[in-house]
Amino acid sequence: KPNSGEVAKTFAFDAVYGQDSQQQSVYDESAFPLVESVLEGYNGTIFAYGQTGCGKTHTMMGSYESEETQGIIPKAFNHIFGCIDSAEDGKKFLVRCSYLEIYNESILDLLGKDNNRKLDVKEDKDKGIFVQGLTSVIVKSIPEIEKTMVAGTKNRKVGETAMNKDSSRSHSIFTIYIETAEDQTDGNQRFRVGKLNLVDLAGSERQSKTNATGDRLKEAQKINLSLSALGNVISALVDGRSTHVPYRDSKLTRLLQDSLGGNTKTVMIAAVSPADYNYDETLSTLRYASRAKNIKNKPKVNEDPKDALLRQYEEEIKMLKDALMKMSQGQTSMDTATLLHNLTSHFPASLQGENLQESVENIIEYDDGSTKKTDLGKSIGHHMSNGKRLEELEKLAKEQEKIKGALAEKEKIIEMESKQKEELQSIIKDMEQKLMKGGDVFETKEKMQAKAYREFQLKLQKQKMKEKKLKEEQLKREEELMTNFQDLQEEVDDKVKIVNKLRKRYTAALNEIKDLEEEHQTEKEDLLESIRNLERDLDFYKIIVNTLMKEEHLYKIKSKSRYDLENNKWTVPPFIFKAEEVNFPKLKINRIKELINNEKECK
Repeated sequence: KPNSGEVAKTFAFDAVYGQDSQQQSVYDESAFPLVESVLEGYNGTIFAYGQTGCGKTHTMMGSYESEETQGIIPKAFNHIFGCIDSAEDGKKFLVRCSYLEIYNESILDLLGKDNNRKLDVKEDKDKGIFVQGLTSVIVKSIPEIEKTMVAGTKNRKVGETAMNKDSSRSHSIFTIYIETAEDQTDGNQRFRVGKLNLVDLAGSERQSKTNATGDRLKEAQKINLSLSALGNVISALVDGRSTHVPYRDSKLTRLLQDSLGGNTKTVMIAAVSPADYNYDETLSTLRYASRAKNIKNKPKVNEDPKDALLRQYEEEIKMLKDALMKMSQGQTSMDTATLLHNLTSHFPASLQGENLQESVENIIEYDDGSTKKTDLGKSIGHHMSNGKRLEELEKLAKEQEKIKGALAEKEKIIEMESKQKEELQSIIKDMEQKLMKGGDVFETKEKMQAKAYREFQLKLQKQKMKEKKLKEEQLKREEELMTNFQDLQEEVDDKVKIVNKLRKRYTAALNEIKDLEEEHQTEKEDLLESIRNLERDLDFYKIIVNTLMKEEHLYKIKSKSRYDLENNKWTVPPFIFKAEEVNFPKLKINRIKELINNEKECK
């Protein structure tokens, strides 16, 4: 703490990045391994946490002005589609995404037609926790997914405060679902589904610093309450004695339930300010991040899920191709086959056994021949008796009408089946376009670069794992050497060092307790201030309602209403209330109250 003379506080993290760090180095070290896991079928979450104005959105989104300034989210797009492109034969992919924001504890769909429609959180034993009615978009390339994200970001709530010109007024979650189908040696397919949550949290705020009023103040209160709930969940997960984890205290913790304490690999990026002015907020952020580091999840690969969209697409494509093949081979329905049999029974045996199209051509030829025969019959008829001639003409006319009717019916069937065939081909083409195979995303040069980059990163990750293991072994050897002393003085010196080290730790622990008490008091005051503001609003609404309605009417409405614990909201049945104009008569307050009470009694 500045000018306090206290012992410096120490926090241990997997990586630390200063103000001169590059976006690429942050991604390569912190996000690359996680995205690789998602491509293997794991669930993954990356979220930035910290005070307002510290660069959370810059870390997650960055800028599209150049590749160097792009954040984790756009770099993840390049990574995912690069891996898909370099995948081996026998693999198919389906990628889709969704984008939501949590604004004032309401879930809004950033990709939907109505961005202000509030959505509900649901839970299913197969799907887990999900948002009902959330828009999901199938994407096949980097430009498509970037276009989707940009469209959603435009709908996100932002506002200006004293600490940040473009302050995020909501939490956002951009989710990418990656479904993979891999051919097996036994002829079957192995399906895996990975899910990547890319979370941009709104920053914690203090009204004394942001000077927020009106809507900005209300937004800040909701943001702080949800972040406080997030902190409580982290604390409960770290504390092994807690039997209850308060996931339902906010929409944010409810949606991130799996990410915080379930089947997900999670990376938390703590964004802090180096300014002494923000010491308290920085310390609080570091504490939360340090606690979160101690959470132990047990992620597993999502293999052969029942609701895999890719599996459904593959099955539907197979059915459509089978139907198309049958049509191409002339295998038609029973009705059509019966009709064909009836038609061909009228013709000579030489015409039977031909395919459908050729049979129609032969019918046309046969029709032309019949006309000639009719003309011939007319000339022959001169040598026949009148009765026999009329009988033959009637017979030929009836046969001709039958053939014409059969021909018209057959043409309709062929036209209908041709249309069905075209529709099937169009559907199959459309569905296959939604599935991606390796090598379909990048050009050859870009493909080689993406493959080389990925191979380099994988080697780098293996090297870092080896270095970590060697460091651990070295520390272990040093500890063993410390226990082997040459003489008594050496042992005394070593014990003195240990005592001094423990004394420093003890002093640091006392300072930490003091800081935690101060932080707890500050948080308590902030929460009390939020409660006071809410109570002030509640008192105002109570006065308005009690002025307009009798207490028994309110009780009647409340008795028929239900409170939804899942979504934390009331369901009130429709009721009729006769609204009247609002007037402020120039009378004394006591007289006004008397008139209002009299009017209520008369109702």
